[in-house]
Amino acid sequence: MRPLDVKRGLVDMSHGSGGRAMAQLVDELFLAAFDNPWLRQMNDQARVPMPSGRLVVATDSHVVSPLFFPGGDIGCLSVHGTVNDVAMAGAKPLYLTAGFILEEGYPLADLKRIVDSMAKAAAEAGVAVVTGDTKVVERGKGDGVFINTTGVGVVAEGIEISGDRARPGDAILVSGTLGDHGVAIMSLRENLSFETTIRSDTAALHGLVAAMVEAVPAIHCLRDPTRGGLATTLNEIARQSGCGMRLEESAIPVRPEVAAACEFLGLDPLYVANEGKLIAICAPGDAARLLAAMRAHPLGRDAAQVGEVVADSHHFVQMRTGFGGSRMVDWLAGEQLPRIC
Repeated sequence: MRPLDVKRGLVDMSHGSGGRAMAQLVDELFLAAFDNPWLRQMNDQARVPMPSGRLVVATDSHVVSPLFFPGGDIGCLSVHGTVNDVAMAGAKPLYLTAGFILEEGYPLADLKRIVDSMAKAAAEAGVAVVTGDTKVVERGKGDGVFINTTGVGVVAEGIEISGDRARPGDAILVSGTLGDHGVAIMSLRENLSFETTIRSDTAALHGLVAAMVEAVPAIHCLRDPTRGGLATTLNEIARQSGCGMRLEESAIPVRPEVAAACEFLGLDPLYVANEGKLIAICAPGDAARLLAAMRAHPLGRDAAQVGEVVADSHHFVQMRTGFGGSRMVDWLAGEQLPRIC
C-alpha cells in the first residue's frame, strides 16, 4: 500500500470506514504525531496507571471557525481548552482522549498541520493523548474538522476549589487582559486589519494554577472565562455560590487594540471569549499573596484584582463604571460570537 499522500491527498469516506485506509490514516498521521506507550497498545481503550489523589475529568467539543487563526488553531485549542478545564479544579492534567469528525474532501496537509499542533501543545503541557476515534462525514455535512477531547487529571487531597465556594468579602482576580481570543477570531472572519495584530491568548494554564495553589492552597474558585467571557462566568459563579459580585471597570485589563476592535464591532469585552486566562476568587486576606504569585508567572504578568464578592440574594453581578455610576453585568443573551472555540 502506498504511503499516505499528506501533501496532496484529501480525506475520503474510506478513512472512516474501519478498513485499511483508516488504519493507514491512524498509523501514519495520528500515531506518528501522538506516539506514546498507551496509544501504541492500539486497543479501543487505554489502560493507564491509577494516580494517587482524586480524579478530575472534563470533556469539550471544539468547532471553532476558522480552523486557523492568529496565535493558534483548532488543534492546540482543543488541548488547551480541556487541560484548562481540568486545571480549574487545582488538578494536574495527565491524559487526553481525542475524537475527530472529518469532512470528506478536507486536505490531508491541513489535517496534519492541526494534528501536529495538537501534539506539540500536548507535549508542552505534559499530557499524553492515550486513545481516540475518527469518523468521516460526507462532503457538505461538516465543516472541515471537529475535535472532541476528554481530559483526566488528579487533584491532591485538601484542595477544594469549586464554583460554589465564593463568599461575601472575597477578592475577584483575573490573570490578564480579556477578550484577546474572541477578537482575534472575529477580526479574521470580518477581514479586519489593525496596526497591531490581535492574537488569540490560547494557552495551557495548569502551570500557572500550580503556582497559585502552592502560594494559596485555600483558593475558593477558579474558572476559565471562555464562551460568554468574564461577565457570564461571574454570573455562573454567583448563582452557584448564592451571592453577588461587584466589579471595578477601571481595574479590568483590556488591551487598547482589543477595546478599539470591540467598539468597532459593537462588542462588549466583558462578554468576549478567552482561551488563556482565568478568574480566581479567594479570601480577602489571601488576595495580595495570590496576585503576587500570578504576576510572577509568565501567563499571569498582567493579573489584576477587579472586584469583590458581595452579599446579594438576587445573585446580581454589577460594575462600578469609570464615570462613577453602576450598571448591571447580566448573563449573555443569545450568541454574541458563535463558533468561537
